[in-house]
Amino acid sequence: ETTLDCYISYSLHKSGREHARSSVGPVRNGAARFQRVKRGWVWNQFFVLEEYMGSDPQYVGKLHTDLDRGDSSVKYTLSGDGAGSIFTIDQTTGDIHALRSLDREEKPYYTLRAQAVDIITNIPLEPESEFVIKVQDINDNEPKFLDGPYTASVPEMSPVGTYVTQVTATDADDPTYGNSARVVYSILHGQPYFSVDPKTGVIKTALPNMDREVKEKYQVLIQAKDMGGQLGGLAGTTIVNISLSDVNDNPPRFSKSFFHVRVPESSAVGSAVGRIKAHDLDIGRNAEVEYTIVPGDGGAMFDITTNEHNQEGIIILKRPLDYEGKKIYTFKVEAANAHLDPRFQSFGAFKDTATVKINVLDVDEPPVFNKPSYVMDVYEDTPAGTIIGAVTAQDLDASSSPVRYSIDWKSDLDSNFDIDPVEGTISTNELLDRENIAQHNISIVATNPVLTSRVAVTVHVLDINEFPPELASSYETFVCENAKVGQVIQIFSAKDQDLPSSGQQFSFRTSKDDVKNKNFTIRDFGNNTAGIITKRSGFRRRLQEIYFLPVVIDDNGYPPKSSTGTLTIRVCGCELDGSLLTCSAEAIFLPVGLSTGALIAILLCIIILLVIVVLYVGLRRQKKKETLMSSKEDIRDNVIHYDDEGGGEEDTHAFDMGTLRNPKVIKDNLFRRDVKPEMKRGPRPPVSQDSADIQDFISQRLKEHDTDNSAPPYDSLATYAYEGDGSLAESLSSIESLALDFEDDYDYLSDWGPRFKTLLIESAWCSVL
Repeated sequence: ETTLDCYISYSLHKSGREHARSSVGPVRNGAARFQRVKRGWVWNQFFVLEEYMGSDPQYVGKLHTDLDRGDSSVKYTLSGDGAGSIFTIDQTTGDIHALRSLDREEKPYYTLRAQAVDIITNIPLEPESEFVIKVQDINDNEPKFLDGPYTASVPEMSPVGTYVTQVTATDADDPTYGNSARVVYSILHGQPYFSVDPKTGVIKTALPNMDREVKEKYQVLIQAKDMGGQLGGLAGTTIVNISLSDVNDNPPRFSKSFFHVRVPESSAVGSAVGRIKAHDLDIGRNAEVEYTIVPGDGGAMFDITTNEHNQEGIIILKRPLDYEGKKIYTFKVEAANAHLDPRFQSFGAFKDTATVKINVLDVDEPPVFNKPSYVMDVYEDTPAGTIIGAVTAQDLDASSSPVRYSIDWKSDLDSNFDIDPVEGTISTNELLDRENIAQHNISIVATNPVLTSRVAVTVHVLDINEFPPELASSYETFVCENAKVGQVIQIFSAKDQDLPSSGQQFSFRTSKDDVKNKNFTIRDFGNNTAGIITKRSGFRRRLQEIYFLPVVIDDNGYPPKSSTGTLTIRVCGCELDGSLLTCSAEAIFLPVGLSTGALIAILLCIIILLVIVVLYVGLRRQKKKETLMSSKEDIRDNVIHYDDEGGGEEDTHAFDMGTLRNPKVIKDNLFRRDVKPEMKRGPRPPVSQDSADIQDFISQRLKEHDTDNSAPPYDSLATYAYEGDGSLAESLSSIESLALDFEDDYDYLSDWGPRFKTLLIESAWCSVL
């Protein structure tokens, strides 16, 4: 295995430096050995001038490897930013050229990759290496004020060096290379009022006590120059508009020291009768003026306020003027700044004073009513000609002419009222109906020989009290058995059908017949409500469950009405906190705490239990009556019946009486009845067929059945058995019966077939008994 011996040297167009590296050498001439080979590098950044204007491509640098012996066996390739479009490389020599002019502000550097390969096999001779081509800056951009033009403000009368604003210029050139981006600021226009810091661009005041009232606005031209301000540097400018803001450095001043005002005596109270103004050279808040009247001659008659829009002083009339009483008023007005600046108090007092003289002018005045309006009340159905009120007017002029009164006919088209022309008394012309018109609005005219005046009169037609008051509702009142003396147990009110309901006033009291009531009393709360008050304690339902309390209700109508209502009070059981438990008289005998539903359920259960007990006792008595014998002999009567007719004893095969009497027989004797049973019979005791007891008993029972009118109209089978040792029911006695030798034998009945099986068994039982 053999490889090429690599020794690559990249040489720059200008200066470079060598870096020694070591590598493992390949096998040469087939010899299997390793050799350490030294690599030599010459490697720096490539630089290319921006804005190159030459006709030929700009030479950038040269790539070279030690493996290149000049026999054109090595090919150089270039890739990366702008390879082929901006930068090109000679594949044989490794020379790199820039094809077009470059702008550093557009792209400051380019990263590329270079490689040397065999020109024939295209096999890389060295690993791919990366390098940078940096665009070298030139001063081709002037400083620019990106935020200009600027606007700033500084207070007037500021000291020298007061900060105004700061301007900033930006240079797009490379700040790390040379002085292309080093900017210096200067003022081209605006001196000697302002100055600028050459490095920071901060603008400050350069003159003291600049007065806004003299000059308010300034325009300053600022220049920014690169190359540190040296000759040949590029420059940019901007405009800074600076205005002086106002401060309160001027006091208000009246344009004259004496103001003359004429005011008619008819001027209304509260109206503006004159205007004066003190001028202030300041603006805005600093020019606000406050006017005051110096205490003296006219202080009680006039007032002065400030018009916020034009800072004028408006003189206001506080009291009516009377030419006949006083014709001239003189007073002083003081104007002062509302907002003082302590820095300028040394300039003097920030106020001014002027004198105001007011002449009162005589004016013919109409009659003046002593009230601005009148309100009168009259009850409906008041007789015609009744005086309901009066109006009064006076002529305030010196002549004091007589006043005449009249009603404006437009306000009283129906002529419901009349007025005395001299006295001014108002009376009714006809009966008034409240349901038709509840309120009349008329206008009264007062006239002197020249002028007239009017006043409004409102006449309210009042409703006659037609309905007596009554309780507001049916109150359900209760008093607790544990109630205390003086306790309020009910609050009630009243109502009245008369209108209006809002003005009604009710009073409550105890009737005269019930004054000596020892149980309850009425307390009037004075707000159309009253309460029931207990006069004693210890109420008991057992003694009296219900109390009746009459209450008298009076209203304030015209004419006054009254009525008597009755309040029903029940005595109830209550908790300790006064909450209601029950009000029924029967509940006092029941356990406390049970509801009505629970009590009803308990009563129903008791009734059901009583019914069950009665039915049970009745059934027991019925069973005793149906017993066949009450003697020591217990003979049972078993009656089996069915609904089929006919058949007689042929139908008895359907019944097994032993099974009905003793369920044990079901398991012991399961025989078919249609065939003759085959069974081993044990010795039976002989039974006599002519037993007198059996014959008497059967005859007696047969006679009873024949004479029984309640017997069913169909065949039935009745069997009888004795208690004892031969009974299917077995013996009920604790004494066992002794076995005896029986004389009678009924075995021949078993030969007659299954139908006589039962008879045979019964005969045997009877024999035993």
